[in-house]
Amino acid sequence: MTSPTPREQDLLLVAARLFAQNGYPGTAMSQVAAACGLSKPALYHYVPDKAELLARICEAHVEKLAGLVREVQLLNLGPEQQLRALVQRFLGVYTEARHEHRVLTEDLKFLPESRQQRIRALEREVVNGFANALAAIQPKLAPAALAKPVTMLLFGMINWTYTWHRPDGALTDTQLAEIVSQLLLGGLAALQPELLPA
Repeated sequence: MTSPTPREQDLLLVAARLFAQNGYPGTAMSQVAAACGLSKPALYHYVPDKAELLARICEAHVEKLAGLVREVQLLNLGPEQQLRALVQRFLGVYTEARHEHRVLTEDLKFLPESRQQRIRALEREVVNGFANALAAIQPKLAPAALAKPVTMLLFGMINWTYTWHRPDGALTDTQLAEIVSQLLLGGLAALQPELLPA
């Protein structure tokens, strides 16, 4: 995906806010154009249709998340430090891009399957990055085929924080990330896959 121009970035930010507030089906391109201070024909100069706008929002957001995983992997941190870094960076993005994250989680289904496939591939890269980090901390996960399920449990903790967490509240992003990391690390230490019921 080519990097958007500053003007295109502004359009994506505005569209993401409107899609998050009104829902993708409930947002008309005329509303996006008006919110951007453009005529509808001028908006179509930047994007051919609403589906393309949605695709670009989702692709940019999940590419950013996949980029964070790659960035943390290059730091060559110890297993626990890697997990903490991933959680902290993801929660930071979720706070800064709450509209984009809502659009990705709620509106991806409106895209054609062909556009969803690239986004799903990037999501798998993210999941695999977290699963590898978790398996490095708790080696019992891989042989029990639990690395990905535990990863999805982790995402269950953090993926919806944008709906309730406010970084200007009593709990900062950094503090929240540390709570998540402590809960997960404590749970991983106690996990006994061999005792799971058949």
